[in-house]
Parts: sequence; C-alpha cells; structure tokens
Amino acid sequence: MLRFVVILIISVFLITILRSVWALISRGLADLFGPAQQHPPVPMARELKRDPVCGTYIAAAASVRKIVKGETLYFCSPNCRDKYPGA
Repeated sequence: MLRFVVILIISVFLITILRSVWALISRGLADLFGPAQQHPPVPMARELKRDPVCGTYIAAAASVRKIVKGETLYFCSPNCRDKYPGA
C-alpha cells in the first residue's frame, strides 16, 4: 500500500512539472509568432457615454463613434458627430 501511495505522489509531481514546462513552451511560441490581432475594446451594452456636443447620455453599444487623437468619442447621432469641432 505504501508503494502505491509513493508512486501516486511521484506521478502527480511529474505531471505538474510537465504541465508547467508545456505552459512555458506554449507561451514562448505564442510570443515568437507575435500577438493576436488586437481589436478596439467593445463597450458593454449597458455602459452609458456622454455626447460631447449636446451632453445627452447614450448606450455605448448604440452610439456613433469617432476616433479623435487616439481617443474614442461617443455621439448620439451622426449630426452631433459632424458638429464636433475636433480634428
């Protein structure tokens, strides 16, 4: 019985080491081939954003977006987006 317990403990230890080595190899290969294509973050459906032109709040998922100087701005309509003085 003692022999069985020792073999079981050694097996669990070896499996843990092998999983760690595999994780390191996988991470290294992922870094080698570059990061996955990154998309801009998608706002949550219930998140509200303030329109910088008229001041109304609009659901981020339903808003009209415009990127100005690297910042995403949220508008309630294309009309407000076109009125925005930013570049």
